[in-house]
Amino acid sequence: MFTAQTSSPEETRKIGEALGKLLAPGDVVGLIGHLGAGKTVFVQGVAKGIGAKGRVTSPTFTLIHEHLGRIPLYHVDVYRLSALADVEAIGIEDYLYGDGAVLLEWADQVLSILPDERLDVMIKRPDNEKDDNVREISISPHGQRYQHMLEELKSIACRRD
Repeated sequence: MFTAQTSSPEETRKIGEALGKLLAPGDVVGLIGHLGAGKTVFVQGVAKGIGAKGRVTSPTFTLIHEHLGRIPLYHVDVYRLSALADVEAIGIEDYLYGDGAVLLEWADQVLSILPDERLDVMIKRPDNEKDDNVREISISPHGQRYQHMLEELKSIACRRD
């Protein structure tokens, strides 16, 4: 696991951007965190990292936003879906096993349908933190590919330019 603390949305985006540079077709990233934790801000960074153009917003009402860069990025939000059958009905498996990278917000609600091998990103505001901009980002790999990805991400994130 890798944990980093950010003190601004820009820093949260930077970690996402570093991850975006490492993603390949078929990669799945589960995003976990309360409302307003910074999941979409993180995805904005990932989109920049894959070279996607255009504005990245939460797909809460549309469920899936597609962004094109060096690979397709599928930004999925299952917050409004109340049952696994609803998630399956939107064709989630076509995305999870498709030609792009999937970033799925509220992944903790649908763990049973996610691939065993994936990267989980938990974003939260630290307890007792007075600054509303501070976030703790914990990244957990599941599977060898994601362990290697995390090692590379650590080396990028810890590099001093």
